[in-house]
Amino acid sequence: MSFLKGFLLQVAVGTLGFYLADHFMKEVSVESPQFLLYTGLTLGTINFFIRPLLRLVTFPLRLLTLGLFTFLINIAIIWFVQAMFVEVVIDGPAALLYTTLIVWILEFITHSFSK
Repeated sequence: MSFLKGFLLQVAVGTLGFYLADHFMKEVSVESPQFLLYTGLTLGTINFFIRPLLRLVTFPLRLLTLGLFTFLINIAIIWFVQAMFVEVVIDGPAALLYTTLIVWILEFITHSFSK
């Protein structure tokens, strides 16, 4: 997969993930479509550039927890993106968990079909 295609796929998954979380969960709200695109772009950028480095650094922990620490990394990334934008509100840890699950499922589906 080309570099640009992979990056744009990550941005699309991030934007769609926040849109679905906003649409289906009352605890998640994004103020406007403009901020939805900003959060998707930020999430896609972090997932494309920083998450591989985090996965490399935390390899021993992921090995010890049989990969479950990867989910904690994803939760931290979603929380960080939400903390960057005041216009994006995720109320409570359950909403954060479900938002992370939505994004993770979308990433799984898109990566399964993009190969």
